Amino acid sequence: MSASQPSATPSPVPPGEFGLPVIGETLSFFRDRNYAVKKHQKYGAIFKTRLLGNPTVFVKDHAANQFVFSHENQYFQVTWPPSTRALLGPLSLALQTGNVHQNRRKLLAQAFMPRALSGYIDAVQTITAQYSDRWAAQGNLTWYPELRNYTLDVACKLLVGLDQGSQTRLGQLFETWCEGLFSIPLALPWTRFGKAKRCRQLLLDEIEQTIVTRQQASEPGQDALSLLIQARDDDGQGLSLEELKDQILLLLFAGHETLTSAIASYCLLIAQNPTVWDKLRAEQAAFAEAPLTLETLKQMTYLDQVLREVLRLVPPVGGGFRTVLQTCELNGYQIPAGWTVLYEINQTHLNPDVYPAADTFQPDRFADEASRAKYSYIPFGGGIRECLGKEFARLEMKLFAVHLLRHYTWELLPDQDLSLVTVPTPHPRDNLKVRFTAMSDR
Repeated sequence: MSASQPSATPSPVPPGEFGLPVIGETLSFFRDRNYAVKKHQKYGAIFKTRLLGNPTVFVKDHAANQFVFSHENQYFQVTWPPSTRALLGPLSLALQTGNVHQNRRKLLAQAFMPRALSGYIDAVQTITAQYSDRWAAQGNLTWYPELRNYTLDVACKLLVGLDQGSQTRLGQLFETWCEGLFSIPLALPWTRFGKAKRCRQLLLDEIEQTIVTRQQASEPGQDALSLLIQARDDDGQGLSLEELKDQILLLLFAGHETLTSAIASYCLLIAQNPTVWDKLRAEQAAFAEAPLTLETLKQMTYLDQVLREVLRLVPPVGGGFRTVLQTCELNGYQIPAGWTVLYEINQTHLNPDVYPAADTFQPDRFADEASRAKYSYIPFGGGIRECLGKEFARLEMKLFAVHLLRHYTWELLPDQDLSLVTVPTPHPRDNLKVRFTAMSDR
């Protein structure tokens, strides 16, 4: 896919159809997991439609991704669906642009440096052990809701120092807020968006109390909030209370919603691929006596390949939206200013030219990445807006996987629908029903 500035003679806009007035094909987009696949089959690598009131162009290969990522703030600027923008808040890093974004990203990055990540390991291990003991005691369980509680507990502990966050008022509000993030933005009392909007203000009140308490404490603490309260930019300025609230809300979302999806996908795919499971266990046997550190985890190369393949096959985020700042040309088509571009992570990962047998689970394909084109693997996005917490996510996934590989086994229960619901993030329709067993019990 080639990309460039528009030529003197305007090129045509991409093929496609806008659908209904205003709403366009929004409902089909939200409801049909294969919406984009069908459109690409009909129109090719690039097509237009109308989503949430705006003309939107879908693109899906590494060259298009590179063009979008490398022209941030020139041709493109980050945007999100209206519901997401409203619920994340105007001071959220996800919505900030230009110098403000770069400045804030540098501040928030302090919570994800190797030193900070090393300090998170013990807490993740403790919470993982508590949950897995309980799952083994239950035996048969519906796992996905449990995994949601698990990742929320980890996020609350590491980000704001809150124990058992899923069982608190903050945790309950957070779940309702998450349900509205990718919804039709009708702020009526009974709609998902309306309920989520009310919860946003209540959540911010809870977060504010936590921040103020922490600011007044004699000891700052070891979590991300403590690091962010102390963080200063090059001019010696810290984050205001209002901005801290929006940034913490974003970090809780990123450390919970997408991670739950990734871990659930890992659990499902491992259960479906016993040969991979056997290889993972064999690798763990070599590390049985080693303490779990960032360095030890880095040496688990097969586990790394497996997790990369999980994120390729079922990326938690399906794509990213960009507003077109000035008209440009992509693959011989004109993309007018004011339109939206959606770069597709899931479709990029299914390119058969890059990934033979792309719809099958083959971790060995990541044994050699040298020949793979840049931006053909983008589970965390790319460019200057690449996910800030990607190493945090990879750390939590690895620690979860290692603990379960060493001590537990699970099998899928029969008569359940394992097809994926994609909104807000991919997960099995029947919420992943399993029989979970401690190895010593077998």
